[in-house]
Amino acid sequence: MVRERRVVTLTAHTSYVPSYALDAWWTPADGTAGTEVRDASTGELIAQASTSGLDIAAMINHARTVGQAGLKALSLHERALILKQLALYLQEHREELDRLNLATGATKRDGFVDIDGGIGVLFTFSSKGRRELPNANVIEEGPVEVLSKDGSFQGTHVFTALPGVAVQINAFNFPVWGMLEKFAPAFIAGVPTIVKPATPTGYLTEACVRLMVESGLLPAGSIQLVSGSARDILDHLDYRDMVAFTGSAATAHGLGKHVNVTEGGVRFTAETDSLNAAILGPDATEDTPEFTAFIRSVSNEVTAKAGQKCTAVRRVLVPAGRRDAVVAALAATFDSRTKTGDPRAEGATMGPLASMDQLRDVRDAVGRLVAGGGALAYGDPSAQDAVTQEGKAAEAGAYMSPVVLTWENPNAPAVHEIEAFGPVTSVIEYADVDDAVRLAAMGGGSLVATICSHDPAVVVALTQGIAAHHGRVHVLDRDDAKTSTGHGSPMPHLIHGGPGRAGGGEELGGIRAVKHHMARTALQGSPDMLTAVTQVWHTGAKQSLAGDPEFGGSPENVHPFRKSLAELRIGDGFASGLRQVSREEIQAFADTTGDTFYAHTQPDAAEANPFFPGIVAHGYLLVSWAAGLFVEPAPGPVLANYGLENLRFITPVAAGDSIRVTLTAKKITPRVTDEYGEVAWDAVLNNQNGELVATYDVLTLVEKEDITYKNW
Repeated sequence: MVRERRVVTLTAHTSYVPSYALDAWWTPADGTAGTEVRDASTGELIAQASTSGLDIAAMINHARTVGQAGLKALSLHERALILKQLALYLQEHREELDRLNLATGATKRDGFVDIDGGIGVLFTFSSKGRRELPNANVIEEGPVEVLSKDGSFQGTHVFTALPGVAVQINAFNFPVWGMLEKFAPAFIAGVPTIVKPATPTGYLTEACVRLMVESGLLPAGSIQLVSGSARDILDHLDYRDMVAFTGSAATAHGLGKHVNVTEGGVRFTAETDSLNAAILGPDATEDTPEFTAFIRSVSNEVTAKAGQKCTAVRRVLVPAGRRDAVVAALAATFDSRTKTGDPRAEGATMGPLASMDQLRDVRDAVGRLVAGGGALAYGDPSAQDAVTQEGKAAEAGAYMSPVVLTWENPNAPAVHEIEAFGPVTSVIEYADVDDAVRLAAMGGGSLVATICSHDPAVVVALTQGIAAHHGRVHVLDRDDAKTSTGHGSPMPHLIHGGPGRAGGGEELGGIRAVKHHMARTALQGSPDMLTAVTQVWHTGAKQSLAGDPEFGGSPENVHPFRKSLAELRIGDGFASGLRQVSREEIQAFADTTGDTFYAHTQPDAAEANPFFPGIVAHGYLLVSWAAGLFVEPAPGPVLANYGLENLRFITPVAAGDSIRVTLTAKKITPRVTDEYGEVAWDAVLNNQNGELVATYDVLTLVEKEDITYKNW
């Protein structure tokens, strides 16, 4: 049920940005001193932020108890489906988010990256979670290790949800995406989240969390919000918990030294400062599509979110002699396409920085870059020229034009060490590809680098040279220029993070991110016990087979293909009798399919092959015959065969040999949105001597209830 909606209009009279704790909205006592939060464009007071009196310890306990219980009551698939429903709800109720986004200094284009990007993360994780994970609460990571000669003792690895809380501490630049990209995998894993957004834009995060709560979709305790300082939050965490931090390297280093991290076992990951590079290949001259794409990419990264992106291009590496051309092209692009101003004012294409404090920090960083050897080639960091709303002074906003610096000395330490977290980039020349690799690595570890080249040799050399220094390498050329999501856009399917200065962490990454919120545990035991825990059948575990009694089947058992998901159990299966292979059938299959490989058609050549005893049956012929041996032909709850996995041919089958098949229900995955689910069947082919011929998994779609053909 959707909870009652309370629209909050943040003005100077709203007093405090609320926190959400213990499933209730909370604000400090009237008169409590708080941190002022101001409109980035006008400087007008929006609200205050304070956590004075907020019981952080109680919030953590609430997450570990109420939040954990509510999430554990749902399966991985059920939680993944909630993310889709939540994404749809946010899409339908996003007016307040769009309005507040403008107050942060972000343009509508920036909002697409932040708000739509965050909602898109929910959709992606929902889809991948239901497609790639079991509909259970335990994930097995194989392959199974057989630890005894008779197979009665085996080992595997399992993932289960961390029993604590996921604390996310976020930066100011992505108040929606930054929260949702961490929330989504934690939620699927079954770990409750406490969100600590940056204070300057935390009111937008609060509005998003409010919508999430009002949707009525989230179990109690699964999300909480701290609007303001949370300096003591690590004091209350232990080995059950994890912290995902995004922000400055200095803050990350301080948090990483907390005793509960260094000695208490709190999982701590960080995504921090990053001097990302864009490398123009030697082949990308001014007359190539690559040069055009490169200039567009760099200019977009400088101006999107006013350069306040951890993935923005800070260093532009270009071949020797091409610096002036690149600077001129960037200048022309900025002149024609970029106008700094209030996102609510007509004509503005780049908003202000997030706050006046941020503006001072960026100006200071530019000053240090100039002192370190950089020269201003475009823009004036002190200029306040901006498009504003009527009656609003540009001086009241945190406005700054794009800035481009050039460097005579490409090895100057400042350009590889100082990050101006705003619309600032530096153009540096390199001598050759090896020199470009060296310069890129001088960043000390980065989140992303772009390689812009249409020469495979250049791309291979640069990628191999810089990959270990970067979390992501984005290759741009004429073939993907129109479809690429861009240098600065982490995708939820792939990891987001980087080594060294970038923090050493990994976020996103699809199912990797879900497992990051889980504990990997080695599980040892008998096949029956491993099957019970994982809900995946293991060789040697109990079976209930229909079919041929000579090979373990029972004529009294119902064929497993006659069972719906409501009736089918792990270990149900079928054991066939033997089918003999003839030379004529092998030749007929070769003639019909055109597969006349010599091992199936030429006796002398087949006998000369060290792997074959002479003419042997095609592997795909054996798989086809196996289907004929185990299939139940009448209409029933099995709707379709949709593939095979892990097919391996072990022992060749010669004319005169026989084969039989044992089919066992290995994994049952009901779909939460459909009237059917997937069943993976363990298929084993043996010959007349009991030797293993082939193994594979058969994948079928099976009705939850036998409805379609019940009265057939």
